Amino acid sequence: MSLVQQLPALQVAVPLLTAPLVILLRGPALAWAAASAASAMAFAIAIALTATVLSQGAISYDMGGWPAPYGITLNIDALSALVLLLVTGASAVTLLCGRASLGQAMDPGRQHLFFAAWLIVLAGLSGIAITGDAFNVFVFMEISSLATYVLIAAGSDRRALTATFKYLIMGTIGATFYLIGVGLVYMMTGTLNFADMEVRIADVTDHRPILVAAGFITVGLALKAAVFPLHIWLPGAYTYAPHMVTAFLAACSTKVAIYILLRFDFLVFQGNFDVHAVRFVTFLAPLALLGILVGSAVAMVQGHLKRLLAFSSVAQVGYILLGASFASAAGLTASIAHMFNHALAKGALFLAVAAIATRVAGLRLDDIAGIARRMPFTAAAMALAGASLVGIPGTAGFVSKWLLLQAAFEQGAFGIMSAVVVVASSLAAVYYVWRIVEAMYFGTPASGETATADSAVAEAPWPLLAGLWLVALSNIYFGLVPSLPITLSETAAIELLRNMP
Repeated sequence: MSLVQQLPALQVAVPLLTAPLVILLRGPALAWAAASAASAMAFAIAIALTATVLSQGAISYDMGGWPAPYGITLNIDALSALVLLLVTGASAVTLLCGRASLGQAMDPGRQHLFFAAWLIVLAGLSGIAITGDAFNVFVFMEISSLATYVLIAAGSDRRALTATFKYLIMGTIGATFYLIGVGLVYMMTGTLNFADMEVRIADVTDHRPILVAAGFITVGLALKAAVFPLHIWLPGAYTYAPHMVTAFLAACSTKVAIYILLRFDFLVFQGNFDVHAVRFVTFLAPLALLGILVGSAVAMVQGHLKRLLAFSSVAQVGYILLGASFASAAGLTASIAHMFNHALAKGALFLAVAAIATRVAGLRLDDIAGIARRMPFTAAAMALAGASLVGIPGTAGFVSKWLLLQAAFEQGAFGIMSAVVVVASSLAAVYYVWRIVEAMYFGTPASGETATADSAVAEAPWPLLAGLWLVALSNIYFGLVPSLPITLSETAAIELLRNMP
């Protein structure tokens, strides 16, 4: 078997095997270089797998040569390929460009441990995206979660420990709910393989344990995805984690949980149980709408830059789930496309925060007043990413919001109400993004700063600035040429709906 055929296994093996090597290297520079190289290699593998999926269709790889359901199978289809691009791309960009920010945030003597934990998170999230085994999802979920707690706790603010503890409690509850649900499904079907489970579940005569399992799994994954009102861990985790960790997690962490939620509820449960289909939509749609409204409203009144963007993420998760709740090809296409586009916008915004933090002590809106005069390129990139978050035409954010509105109008009265909520939330985004832009460009610095300090240009380190602009311009590129995410999203939507009655 050629090396190319081994790429699915290497997607997880490369970062997982590099992690202990990073610990042995110990030196901060060598540890960072090894972790960055592993992340870049993982991103290259994800690109190669995506190209194969687009040209040849879904990929299946039997670990150890054992076919399913006896062995563990790795599956890469359009949806998992898109998620892999988000996870590996976010890791590669943030590590390669963020050394200055990461070095500022922690003791050099512990950086090798931090980078090892980072690679374990990357391996865990990648494993969730490609495994075809429900219990393996739990294993990779715990691997990534335990290492994520380490990354968040590495923040210099003592409140990072409180945020980590809250995340640990909520994450543990979510994982426990998921495991209980998987156990119930296994009890009724005798298999843990997704494809085999999908077939055997149709022969189950007593639907009650399966419906209970669906409830446990949906709630557990909703906790991991920060679905309103189960989002209480997210604002603190995003605010007090090191800035590059926030950029990494905001781009992909909740999307991986949503990925598993969609795969379970559409492929495993949806087609065989009409009752579950109704309950899924009834449960999801109101929470999505409330998440959009509450997340947007709270973001409007936040004075801290990272908390503002964190609550904005709660609203954006609502957008993704709203499209899924339509249970239509158009709705799922919009939902999956918004996963991709939101990762670009929010990743760029948090990279801009990291860039600003290299030159400014605080991150409240008052602290960044007039920062555009000292950091013009950083401020411009942040404004560009904010435009994509709002959904300005010509940006990636506009594409997925437009698709979501089109899908909503197919849903009758409920769809019209949903469209009104989406438009209202977009107007709220205009307001809170404008607050950031206004502070950067028109704000007056604190009186203690001299005019000379105010006017002197002091941009972020060039690697960080380069990474920021790469992601910011990607928002424009995929807004004007959206063929890749749209093709993957449409293919994934068709695949998810194959079992719908």
